Amino acid sequence: MQRIALFGTSADPPTAGHQAILSWLSERYDRVAVWAADNPFKSHQTALLHRAAMLRLLIADISTSRHNIGLEQELSSYRTLETLEKAKVRWGEDTDYTLVIGSDLLNQLPRWYQVEDLLRQVQLLVVPRPGYAIDESSLEGVQKLGGKIAIASLTGLDISSTAYREHGDSHALTPPVVAYINREHLYKCQDETTKSFQLR
Repeated sequence: MQRIALFGTSADPPTAGHQAILSWLSERYDRVAVWAADNPFKSHQTALLHRAAMLRLLIADISTSRHNIGLEQELSSYRTLETLEKAKVRWGEDTDYTLVIGSDLLNQLPRWYQVEDLLRQVQLLVVPRPGYAIDESSLEGVQKLGGKIAIASLTGLDISSTAYREHGDSHALTPPVVAYINREHLYKCQDETTKSFQLR
């Protein structure tokens, strides 16, 4: 049975941390499907079209012999259950689907649309993120909803899209993504070169 990792991300912008996660998933799954998504629990600074384009550049810059990471933007939906339905149309019912989320989303999960129906149909892989501890009560809450949870043996890099948006911390990004942002003038921190100094 084919094993597919489903990884939706806000990608606002996508970072080297996202790239590390994708590389790790590539070695453990037959296929890694990734897309830029609008998270109804977050506000986004950049149009989905640009976030998908940056994600494509990030994927193209990953060195992997397996060539099994694909930008599957058509899977993007406000509702993860709808994403799963689209995936099943694309790759079939007889596939082992794993939904990949960061530990920062674990507390949100019980509020997702028809989450119990979703959790009956997927495995859940939680990627630890610095600053977002995985506590037993959150795990138990998801398990009570029917969640089958595994914790990734990878800890996400201590970088974030938020740090870039708020402070222009470009070391968190890959060069192709930085070039795209500069060309498209996507974030205020690119046009306000002194912003990071003013905030200190």
